[in-house]
Amino acid sequence: MSAPPLLDVREVQQHYLLPRERLFGPRPVVHALRGVSFTLQRGRSLGIVGESGSGKSTLARVVMALETPSAGEVRFEGQDLATLDAAALRRARTGFQMVFQDPYGSLDPRRKVLQTVAEPLAVLHGTPRAEQRERAAEALDAVGLRPADLDKYPHEFSGGQRQRVAIARALITRPQLIVADEPVSALDVSVQAQVLNLMQDLQDRFGVTYLFISHDLAVVDLVCDEVIVLQQGRIVEQGAPEQLFHAPQHPYTQRLLAAVPGRGAVAAA
Repeated sequence: MSAPPLLDVREVQQHYLLPRERLFGPRPVVHALRGVSFTLQRGRSLGIVGESGSGKSTLARVVMALETPSAGEVRFEGQDLATLDAAALRRARTGFQMVFQDPYGSLDPRRKVLQTVAEPLAVLHGTPRAEQRERAAEALDAVGLRPADLDKYPHEFSGGQRQRVAIARALITRPQLIVADEPVSALDVSVQAQVLNLMQDLQDRFGVTYLFISHDLAVVDLVCDEVIVLQQGRIVEQGAPEQLFHAPQHPYTQRLLAAVPGRGAVAAA
């Protein structure tokens, strides 16, 4: 009997109502997700790819319970996140964290790294300050930074180092799932390779599960065990990277591949 999935997304839809174009006219509806379903097992990496507007970031927000789906369920460890009250959702959030696209934009420039990295402990656990610093130092060490860096500000780091700080913040609650939304797209290619290697090393060391959202097919090919292709909020193809990227079946996947020259740039870095 196979183990239950860590993440189970069932027929998720997400609709947004737009302002009326006429005073008494109907409100236009944007269908961002249209019946998306998949499962993600512990310790695995699932990539979500598609063009801008395909629904990738909407899916990330729904999985993170930052938005409630219009229909369907997102189950984390068997719990439907939309049914949890505020206290139960706060407890559940210790098990899943997020890494954003822009490492500088996701870090408050007015706060030292200690405050930023330890924030989830303070908000979700009420951890004493002495323990916060100890845990933050451990998280920085895990991503290749020094405990002394806790007293620095974001502007004192390079882009790659800032993304390491963001990953340390995601790691500090010892989550089982990290949702990474375009985590290396703002970095130089050489730095991308370093951060991706770090994320793979952390998965090997801590058993972290990744939901990896990216428009860069080379990145997903490098780090993911399975890939989902989204088009206009629907899954059009799903499978192992070697299957999708070397023998794509759906015309949309074929067009994505044809539009990205030099896809092996990251792997070769």
